[in-house]
Amino acid sequence: MKIKTFYKKYILLCLLGLCLSSIDLKAQGPPITADKPIMLSSNSFIAKTLTEYRSTDFGRFTKVPLMLHYIFHKNALIAVHLPWVTYDFDPGFGFDGSGFGDANILFKYQFYRNDKTGKTFRLVGKTLQNLPTGEREVNLHDMSTGLYKSYVALVAGYETIKYGISSEVGYNYSPQDDTDELKVKLGFGLPLLKQVYPVNQINLYFEYEYTRAPETGSDILLYAQGIQYARKKVTLETAIQLPLFQTALHHGNRKFSWYMGARYII
Repeated sequence: MKIKTFYKKYILLCLLGLCLSSIDLKAQGPPITADKPIMLSSNSFIAKTLTEYRSTDFGRFTKVPLMLHYIFHKNALIAVHLPWVTYDFDPGFGFDGSGFGDANILFKYQFYRNDKTGKTFRLVGKTLQNLPTGEREVNLHDMSTGLYKSYVALVAGYETIKYGISSEVGYNYSPQDDTDELKVKLGFGLPLLKQVYPVNQINLYFEYEYTRAPETGSDILLYAQGIQYARKKVTLETAIQLPLFQTALHHGNRKFSWYMGARYII
């Protein structure tokens, strides 16, 4: 019954995703906390990280992932994410320590592209498999749960030379517990410098993320303000993410998250 319900929700999300748009400017790097629909050229390899320091009402936690992305076709990408997680629980909420978190395997396929002068619109389907390699006792959302989860989503993309908007709609299926999630992301990118080649750009990002756990009735709306510097094959970025509202979360209330990242195209 749960599997049938999952696929019904997935079909609905696919229809919703067609109504959303995402922008990732050619003069910009990709969004910071969101995903992008724009593929690099075939046989490109990207090494990246996006460290998250998360402060909550029951402790402070850090996730440092090594992310390796390979574009093996002009429309397809496969990636592996290998995270190291440290946790500092407040007294009575858990234990302190560090270890390997939940690894992820990502696959993306760009199935629609419409290019016009100075702009382009694209649609990407993606799936992210969360592997139960983290500590189950730690139980940190999106860091270390020790549970298998399967995420499917649509990412839409529309880019111009002046501004950007990003969006994603997806469903995270958790067959071992009641932590299924509907995820919606929406972001805006603003380049501050004139376009040049090789790339030399500073970008501001304004990104929203809404997560709803339908089985528990909890939800959270997050806002991230970020800045990014892209120079040739290197991108550096940082963002502060704050909760706008949150209700009865199974993984505790957030205070803030601080992101720091770097990417290198090989």
